[in-house]
Amino acid sequence: MSIFAHPDFDHHEQINFVSDEASGLKAIIAVHNTNLGYALGGTRFFPYANDHAALTDVLRLSRGMSYKSAMARLALGGGKSVIIGHPSTDKNPDLLRAFGRALEGMNGRYVAAEDSGTSVADMKIIHETTEHVSGYHEKIDAQGQVRSGDPSPATAYGCFVGIKAAVEHQLQRRDLNDLVVGVQGLGSVGFRLARLLHEAGARLLVTDINAAVLQQAQEELGAHVMSPDQLMRAPMDIFAPCALGGAITPETLTHLQATIVAGGANNQLDHPDTGDLLHQRGICYAPDYVINAGGIIDIYYERLGTHEPARVNAHIDGIHATLMEIFQRSAATDTANSALADTIARERLMPLGKSA
Repeated sequence: MSIFAHPDFDHHEQINFVSDEASGLKAIIAVHNTNLGYALGGTRFFPYANDHAALTDVLRLSRGMSYKSAMARLALGGGKSVIIGHPSTDKNPDLLRAFGRALEGMNGRYVAAEDSGTSVADMKIIHETTEHVSGYHEKIDAQGQVRSGDPSPATAYGCFVGIKAAVEHQLQRRDLNDLVVGVQGLGSVGFRLARLLHEAGARLLVTDINAAVLQQAQEELGAHVMSPDQLMRAPMDIFAPCALGGAITPETLTHLQATIVAGGANNQLDHPDTGDLLHQRGICYAPDYVINAGGIIDIYYERLGTHEPARVNAHIDGIHATLMEIFQRSAATDTANSALADTIARERLMPLGKSA
């Protein structure tokens, strides 16, 4: 198949295929849109089944980054990169340095940060061969404590803000007391989000492939552990997908009992049409690239050199107003939240003097 005919090719500005035989690096870097600024997006390290699956993922993720930055009103474009392989067995310093050299060759058009399968430590190694990487500087949090450059705390906080907006709109209440939230995936974002929900009085249902983290959630947060299939069928108020994408499909919707879908994962819908199905069923969906923008906001201020917790959190708090606008306009126009968010994002991405 021609790349230009790929169903997820969306007028991407640049797609780089990178390999380094010595280190085993095989990667794809996709720049979707730079109308608002240079492209910033994470580097995912994942054992894709084949090259086509990797290409599909990076195309969808990079477009989502463009929309995410536009909806968060950041002077950033959208890009993403994927490294093909298993992070626990295929990752090595030489591979990361080779990836850094590939970034350096793009002259700042794309800046990488951590994502699934990569870490702050990896970003520091990549930084040995390029300046075009972020998310590794130590920062001061709201309590005045030094924390790593990991943006996942900001992502989790933004998701928490977004869930409260969805509850306010859908359930007409401003608290989370005794609401049942199903958290799918307890990684760096999912566990932090679960902790925030627990502190706000929510009751948790959780699933993950990591038995140790499930036990931790059970002991620390009083969470009820379930298998992935059990979670998707359990009665709950809110379903929070925080693992990899594609959790919401026509099939899963046949037994999903939540009235709100709001979580930290990227590309939660398997297909844009699934957003229409959510709307038809009366389920309030918080578009993923809107609710999970906290991390990119955090890194944006790091890149500016003006990372102050109060300023960053104030920007992340704006996710509430953005989602409320989407929910209200959706209700007024009988348009799916996902489609409406896409329309607004594309409008914001248009160069000055042009219209969508």
